[in-house]
Amino acid sequence: MTRMSAFSSPFMLGFDDIERVLDRVSKAANDGYPPYNIERLPKSDDQGDTIRITLAVAGFTRDQLDVSVEESQLVIRGRQVDDKSRQYLHRGIAARQFQRAFVMAEGIEILGADLKDGLLSIDLARPEPERVIRKIEISSGE
Repeated sequence: MTRMSAFSSPFMLGFDDIERVLDRVSKAANDGYPPYNIERLPKSDDQGDTIRITLAVAGFTRDQLDVSVEESQLVIRGRQVDDKSRQYLHRGIAARQFQRAFVMAEGIEILGADLKDGLLSIDLARPEPERVIRKIEISSGE
């Protein structure tokens, strides 16, 4: 059975990639580690909408975290190395790796990242888009 997509309409031209992005996002949303918040910050005149993604990364140092943009995704990775010299009587905090990816719309800019009190905050800006109207000349066909 073939799955019908909302993007298969003949009036939706060039949206093939969106369906693939939606599939990728739905698969990535299943892992709940690390927990995160996404908030809209008060509007700034020079940057338009500003969004802050905050991840709870307690126990990770700045050197164990990596924030990068790969194609149209913001990718956050955390890698902890298990310290073999320590002898635990109880191990409730695991040395754990993670990767969390957020698909970004075209034009989103990364303003910066900050690690404070076990929270990694990444600020993104969406500049106001310019309205573009382009007149298309109609030829006579001759």
